[in-house]
Amino acid sequence: MMPQSFTVPASLERTRLRIYLIQLLLDGAMLLAGFALSTWLYLGSPTEDSVWGSAQLALPLFWTVALLNRTYSVQSLIAPEFGVQRSALALLLASLLVLMVLFLARSSLNLSRFGFGLGCLSALVLIVLARYNMEPLVRRWVGPRAINLLLIHDGGPALDLPDCHRIDAARLGLAPQLDDPHALDRLAKLIGPMDRVIVSCQPKRRRDWAMALKGAHMRGEIVDTEVIDLGILGTSRSEGVGTLVVASGPLGLRSRLLKRLFDLAIAVPILLVLALPLVLVALAIQLEDGGPALFRQRRVGRNNQFFDIYKFRTMRVAGTDHAGARSASRDDDRVTRVGRWLRRSSIDELPQLLNVVTGEMSLVGPRPHALASQAGDKLFWEVDDRYWQRHALKPGMSGLAQVRGFRGETRQESDLSQRLQADLEYQAGWTLWRDVVIILRTLRVVVHDRAY
Repeated sequence: MMPQSFTVPASLERTRLRIYLIQLLLDGAMLLAGFALSTWLYLGSPTEDSVWGSAQLALPLFWTVALLNRTYSVQSLIAPEFGVQRSALALLLASLLVLMVLFLARSSLNLSRFGFGLGCLSALVLIVLARYNMEPLVRRWVGPRAINLLLIHDGGPALDLPDCHRIDAARLGLAPQLDDPHALDRLAKLIGPMDRVIVSCQPKRRRDWAMALKGAHMRGEIVDTEVIDLGILGTSRSEGVGTLVVASGPLGLRSRLLKRLFDLAIAVPILLVLALPLVLVALAIQLEDGGPALFRQRRVGRNNQFFDIYKFRTMRVAGTDHAGARSASRDDDRVTRVGRWLRRSSIDELPQLLNVVTGEMSLVGPRPHALASQAGDKLFWEVDDRYWQRHALKPGMSGLAQVRGFRGETRQESDLSQRLQADLEYQAGWTLWRDVVIILRTLRVVVHDRAY
C-alpha cells in the first residue's frame, strides 16, 4: 500500500510530447502565415507562385532541421529564448536549403528573391511571437522545470533545490533492499512517474541505491560532496579502470583552432598597420633615458607554464621590477614621463601582439600575472586555491575581468577574487562572439582611471 504522506505526481512525459506537437504545428502555421502575409503585401496575392512554392518546400525542411537541432526539447520548454534561437536557426538553414535545391534542380519556378526574403523575415517574427505567447501555457502545463524531479533524503547531505518533489526515506520506511522484491516494487511506484531522481544517502548505502536506480527507466543520481570539492566533471571507464574526470580543458580542438585563427586575423594586420607608430614610440622611450624600449617579464601562461611577456618599458631601468612584487601605483616615482603617457593610453601593452602572433597569448583571455604579484600581503595563489584553474586557457591582452573594471592595483584580497571569478566565468562560457564583444568593450576602456 502506498504511503499516504506522499502523493505520487502524474508523469509529464505525455504532456511534453503534446506540447512538442503543438509547437511543431504552430511553427509550421506561422511559417506559412509569414510567407502568405509577405506575398500578399508585396505581390498582392497570399498564394503567388513565385514565393508560395518555395514556402511549401521550406516547411518540411524547417521541420526536419528543427527536430534535429533540439528546437522541441525540455531545454526549449524551460528557456523560451533557447527555443527561439533554435527555431531561428532551423528557419535559416531551411531557407538556404531551399535556395540550394532550386539552384541545383534548375527549377523553372520564377522565385522572387525579395519576396522570399520578406517571407522568411515575416515567418521568423511570427514564430518568435507565438513562442513567447505560448510560454505561460507551457509553464502552467509542465511547471518551471518541465520534468518531475524527486529528491530522496536517506541520511546524506541536505539539498536545497527548488521546484522538486521531496521524500524522507526513513519517515516512509523506504530502503533499497536488493533482497526484497516487495521493497523494490514500493520504490518503483514512487519513482515511476519521475524523470530524474537524486538520492542523498550515507556512503555505505550508495551502492544499494545505485543498484536499485539502475533498474529504473529514469535518470538516477547519488549525491557525493567530493564532486564539488574536487571539481569533478564526469567519470570514465576504460581498460578495467574507473576514474573521476577532474579536468578536460575548456576548449576542444575545433574551438582552439577557431580562436587561434581569429587572433591571427586581427593581430597580424594591426602589427602591420602600427609598425611605424610602434617604432616611433620605441625611439621616444630610448631618447628619454637611453634605456631599452622593450621590457620583458616572466609571467604564468597556459598550463601554468612560464613565458616572457613583452611591453614597452615605462619605468626607469633602475626601478624595473622583473619579479612583479610591487604593482605600479598612482604617482609611482619609478614611472618615466613617456611611460606615464603610455600607461594612461594602454599603448605600453601593444608589444604583446608579438606574444599573440607567437602563440603564447591570445587577444582575449585571463590576464597573465607576474610570479610575485600579491593581493594584500598574500601571493595570488595563496588567496584562492582555484587560482591555477584560470590558466587552462592562453592568457589574453584583455579579458572579461578587465572590461568589468577589475584592473590596476590589487590592494586587498577581494581585488583578486573578483578578477578570478570573471576569469573562470569566461572559461566556462567561451564563444567567439564573446571574444568579439570583449574586444569592442576593451576599446571603450583603453584609457581608464586605474592605468598608472
